Amino acid sequence: MWPRVNGLRALELGTPGALREELNALVLAGRKVATTGLLAEYAEEGEELEHVGERMALLDDAGGAIAVVEITGVEVTSFAGVPWEHARAEGEGDASLEEWREGHRRFWAREGTPVEDGTQVVCLSFRVVEAER
Repeated sequence: MWPRVNGLRALELGTPGALREELNALVLAGRKVATTGLLAEYAEEGEELEHVGERMALLDDAGGAIAVVEITGVEVTSFAGVPWEHARAEGEGDASLEEWREGHRRFWAREGTPVEDGTQVVCLSFRVVEAER
């Protein structure tokens, strides 16, 4: 089960440390308005998909809320089916869909979950509704 903070489900981007700091900074700057997760992780964690209008606590490494985000879009698709519009909205500086795919493949492989073109992913879009600091 994912953590709950102030009654909200948590959104933890990347992995703790420099990556999470960078991704959170992009969110707070308004450059990152989307993220992608593995559908299998929802079942493993016993979690339901997010829904449009749901508010979530964006967490830092210490588990503290740094912002509240509101989900504006949820789409389940294959890894190969992720559109460029979504990849670009992740705001991580990828110059192409192929660059985005390679970066995400490397990330998930390091985490022990290699992805294939048919791997099911969840594409979330969101907006910051409240910054905590």
